[in-house]
Amino acid sequence: MTTAPFGPDSHLHLIDGSAFIFRAYHALPPLTRKSDGLPVGAVAGFCNMLFRYVSGNSGPDAASHVAVIFDYSAKTFRNEIYDQYKAHRPEPPEDLRPQFPLTREATRAFNIACIETDGYEADDIIASYACRARERGGRVTIISSDKDLMQLVGDGVEMLDPMKNKRIGRDEVFEKFGVYPDRVTDVQALAGDSVDNVPGAPGIGIKTAALLINEYGDLETLLARAGEIPQQKRRETLLSHSEMIRISKRLVELDCDTPLDCPLDDLAMRPTDAPMLLDFLNRMEFRTLTKRVADSLGVAPPAMVEPVPARPDPVASDDPPPEPEQPPFDHAGYDCIRNAETLLRWIADIRERGHVAIDTETTALDEMRAELVGISLCVEAGRAAYLPICHREGVEGGDLFTTASLQLCPGQMPAEEALALLKPVLEDPSVLKILQNAKYDVKILERNGIRVAPVDDTMLMSYALHSGLHNHGMDELSDRYLGHTPIPIKSLLGSGKGQITFDRVTVEEAVKYAAEDADITLRLWQLFRPRLHRARVTTVYETMERPLVPVLAEMEMAGVLVDRDTLSRMSNAFAQKMAGLEAEIHELAGGPFNVGSPKQLGEILFDRLGAEGGQKGKTGAYATGADVLEDIASEGNSDTARTLAARVLDWRQISKLKSTYTDALQTHIHPETGRVHTSYSIAGANTGRLASTDPNLQNIPVRSDEGRRIREAFVAGPGNRMVSLDYSQIELRILAHVADIPALKEAFRDGIDIHAMTASQMFNVPLEGMDPMVRRQAKAINFGVIYGISGFGLARNLRIPRAEAQAFIDTYFERFPGIREYMDATVAFARETGFVQTLFGRKIHTPEINARGPTAGFARRAAINAPIQGAAADIIRRAMVRMPAAIAGLPARMLLQVHDELLFEVAEEAVDDLIARARAVMEGAAEPAVGLDVPLVVDAGQGANWAEAH
Repeated sequence: MTTAPFGPDSHLHLIDGSAFIFRAYHALPPLTRKSDGLPVGAVAGFCNMLFRYVSGNSGPDAASHVAVIFDYSAKTFRNEIYDQYKAHRPEPPEDLRPQFPLTREATRAFNIACIETDGYEADDIIASYACRARERGGRVTIISSDKDLMQLVGDGVEMLDPMKNKRIGRDEVFEKFGVYPDRVTDVQALAGDSVDNVPGAPGIGIKTAALLINEYGDLETLLARAGEIPQQKRRETLLSHSEMIRISKRLVELDCDTPLDCPLDDLAMRPTDAPMLLDFLNRMEFRTLTKRVADSLGVAPPAMVEPVPARPDPVASDDPPPEPEQPPFDHAGYDCIRNAETLLRWIADIRERGHVAIDTETTALDEMRAELVGISLCVEAGRAAYLPICHREGVEGGDLFTTASLQLCPGQMPAEEALALLKPVLEDPSVLKILQNAKYDVKILERNGIRVAPVDDTMLMSYALHSGLHNHGMDELSDRYLGHTPIPIKSLLGSGKGQITFDRVTVEEAVKYAAEDADITLRLWQLFRPRLHRARVTTVYETMERPLVPVLAEMEMAGVLVDRDTLSRMSNAFAQKMAGLEAEIHELAGGPFNVGSPKQLGEILFDRLGAEGGQKGKTGAYATGADVLEDIASEGNSDTARTLAARVLDWRQISKLKSTYTDALQTHIHPETGRVHTSYSIAGANTGRLASTDPNLQNIPVRSDEGRRIREAFVAGPGNRMVSLDYSQIELRILAHVADIPALKEAFRDGIDIHAMTASQMFNVPLEGMDPMVRRQAKAINFGVIYGISGFGLARNLRIPRAEAQAFIDTYFERFPGIREYMDATVAFARETGFVQTLFGRKIHTPEINARGPTAGFARRAAINAPIQGAAADIIRRAMVRMPAAIAGLPARMLLQVHDELLFEVAEEAVDDLIARARAVMEGAAEPAVGLDVPLVVDAGQGANWAEAH
């Protein structure tokens, strides 16, 4: 046995084992050992928790000593004090009872001290160890959320709620009980406890009990002076129940003199015994965990006692319940629907089942220009069909590469007839339509006269379940979760100059490919639907993912009007600006060179001008990326090099604006609508933020005058105005709430300039007459902290020396310590669970959180930022979902979402109504799910174009 003297530098972790067991049992689905049917679901969850604990036991809060404490039996010395103590507790579930001894065995297999004592509760053992550790001057962390243990907090003892990953100190105890830890038992004695059948004083709850104890000092004083209490009922209750109240206090007081068979020194952390642990996990038949533990220990996993089919599911328990058996994929068994009779039989089957997986095949990825070629249907795994309506073949003697020389292939239903038959069932609210990336198909069918609803989207189900773990395209999901590699589209269309569109694929080949897509979609739906509940993300999917599909589809189809002439004039102006910058750069360099050439620029900066920090890559050229130029511009050793680097950055920005926006946007104007129709990716960013593509309208720079001017080209139609509504500092408001920063919350409630307030707090300067540069520095820190900015990054942003930037950050954390606590707690939670969570329940997985090396810092910053950015994304999603109903009846439509901003086009006479309705929706979007401690504020503007409106 490993021993180590416990002293002032020691840290004892006491794990409430009984709480771990019940948490695992109720959180995970039933699981039985395949070899004998023994229930092991709670054991699997318990082992996963211990593995996460052992893996994450590092850093300043790491344990030097640890024990898992269990209840030994239901009867304890408290039953002698009061025979009805815990009399109402139900018996443990039948399938949990045989798992109790296995959790003790699991603890020992992890080489952690396993402690239980007959006649005493786990809480008493924890209390005794905590008191003895405190007497020796060491630290104690009790890993539990049990309120009865809160009486121990203080003087080196704290608690950690493993469910919320929240540390519980004296202030948190006061928040819960209204008194500090030394008076918790007095409050509990008065209030009683219905769960443990502690009688207390009838009619007195926690709040009243705290009020009385705070007024009279302690329980005995209160009872002695009960006759002085002015409220008659309260006075009589205390006088008539004083003896039972005293008994209640004896019941809730923990016994710090519990006999401890295992000395404190013997609880020293022990190294993992790989053979012992892997043998236990193998006997339990925990295939996934066995491999994970073996990998972490750098050893080969043992041969399984009984092989279990692998079901890769990073969301469910170690070995989830068996999935329904699926038939093998059989391309030859798929149907081709060539006539109305066959289609009507399929429609009848769809109506009988109440659901159908569908997929569309088209000629392009652009939903606003693509032509519908066919539709695939699937009603059960392995039973799918394809309905071709627009496959073409070449005319003899015609040009094979022009549509004019093509004709419809025989054996297809006329498109108009087929869609007319499908329309009623695809629009039927009682029939669920299951799709992968539903928004694409919804828009295609909408353009063909069918408004598909309701829908389930397997891509968004995967996104709710697996965000941060992998992408959510069909091919990857099929490979990962079905063990099936779909037919690659390139095998049908080819690539390069010889690539064809889907309408040129033969019907016979199309049937295999298209019907397979619908078949895969249905199987994924059958797999993911029940997992949403197990992973506790059903609400996320049902309130923020699924209902967003029709909202975004409508926005994208509406598009935004763009003035081509304005873009053209801007392109010319940018060209002139670039020419002027080039002339200045050439003068600084001492001669002309190609500013767009990284190689030539590197030679000028490092060889000719002597800038420091030049690093050559494999090609022998110096690195001249934006980060390198920003460093030189802020900290370069040469005035000329600093100025030249800054001008090149300016030139690159203008060049990007011209090529990416003013030139490229003109090519995206739809020939029929005259509008630009962006496409939003719902499942692109791990945090829930939407991503805009083809073209990207979310990354138009707004920090420079030139970037802001591009928005002038986005205009309202005749008789309309553009209206912008933008959340004010939403991520800082969320940070103030989740990190519980009183100064920030008060400033937001009072409408104070948050950046000026931060500057005042940090630099001890008055709010009035503040130097704008000081406020700018505070603003950069405020927003930078959310993204885990380093001194290096802040120095680059502010173009100040790195040491000065780091000093700013250090001061910030000194003034707002709660932010550092939030960051540390979030990272700890991520390391334990493998994910972080937003206020609204969105899970963002953090698979790299325990990595070492270069990725470690990035993973930590991402974990810190994700709950904040994710909550902001959740709020605007909730607002967007509610918006159509809120503005119904107004001559208005929602056009764009740009991070925290929504852009509308509205008739001039309805501007005020639109602003009032939309603002109310946005400012109340968090409710009723979350009540924020700070108000959400939405700024509104209007104008003839986007630039004027925002």
